[in-house]
Amino acid sequence: MGLVAPSFLSNSRVQASRTPEPIKVGQIGTTHAHAAGKMATLRKLSADYEVVGIAEPDPDRQKKAKNHSAYRGLKWISEEQLLNTPGLEAVAVETDIPDLVPTAMRCVSTGMHIHLDKPAGSLLSAFRKLLDEATRRKLTVQMGYMFRHNPAFRFCFQAAQRGWLGDVFEVHGVISKTIGAEQRRRLAQFPGSMFELGCHLIDAMVKVLGRPDKVTGFSRHTRSEQDDLADNQLAVFEYAKCTATIRSALVEVDGQKRRQFVVCGDRGTVDIRPLEPPKLLLALDRPVEEYEKGYQQVSLPKMPGRYDDQLIELARIIRGEKESQYPPEHDLAVQEAVLKASVDPIREG
Repeated sequence: MGLVAPSFLSNSRVQASRTPEPIKVGQIGTTHAHAAGKMATLRKLSADYEVVGIAEPDPDRQKKAKNHSAYRGLKWISEEQLLNTPGLEAVAVETDIPDLVPTAMRCVSTGMHIHLDKPAGSLLSAFRKLLDEATRRKLTVQMGYMFRHNPAFRFCFQAAQRGWLGDVFEVHGVISKTIGAEQRRRLAQFPGSMFELGCHLIDAMVKVLGRPDKVTGFSRHTRSEQDDLADNQLAVFEYAKCTATIRSALVEVDGQKRRQFVVCGDRGTVDIRPLEPPKLLLALDRPVEEYEKGYQQVSLPKMPGRYDDQLIELARIIRGEKESQYPPEHDLAVQEAVLKASVDPIREG
């Protein structure tokens, strides 16, 4: 039986002296794998957001999306109309990956805070310019990495930050699944599984360890007779006192159930497996607060939804109630590591 979750995992929100008006928000794109989930969550969080419209320039994609429950009844408008909507403050950018950063730059250039889904394209210099422009305009760029508000990962980050684990010497992550032929063809245009899926765990690794000193990627093609997709990838990240490995494959049977993120220090270990719904084991070499020496399971609060806490936090950041825990320097370090890990040369031009 797990112990009670610590107070720093509480999802309670500070109540303002008066109920603030919902933030006017729109979405551009329906192609990204997380697009429908983000829109459904924005609509659910009606106390925080008022969805004013959605833009999808591709007629076929728009026609298909209109039949999805997440988009039913929404106002479909052009990107120009959306960005000129009076009172609009935020935009969720959910396009196909090559269009993410250019679309986000257009939003930031018109004064919008943005939720930008991952990964941030294949051109590091373009992402850097986006972050610089948002910083100059005092706007938020919230990246859509899906484990940032997962309670198991939040526990892991706090345990490492508070020194519960001692000096971290090893991080190991696995995030895999199986996909069909149609999705393989779509993903084959990108560097591979690490770029599209492994990036989520690279984000968590950088949160724990910071920017790696060196990154080495290894790619294998298990279906070379079928397509060019790098569907079996491993990356090694080197630090002064630590090595980290992330694996990501698109051919693992029921891979979601073996997804894991493990952080080992010389005084303790956090072992998250599976990642969703999360299960966390904690090992300590001595008692710490309410936790005992040795291995134990930690009780975690139930997540209201994969994206709820993330988008609630965005609303609080926009209202000036808190600062982001993920500054531009973190996001840039993640993107650099993702590109190197994907064996994709970083183009600066």
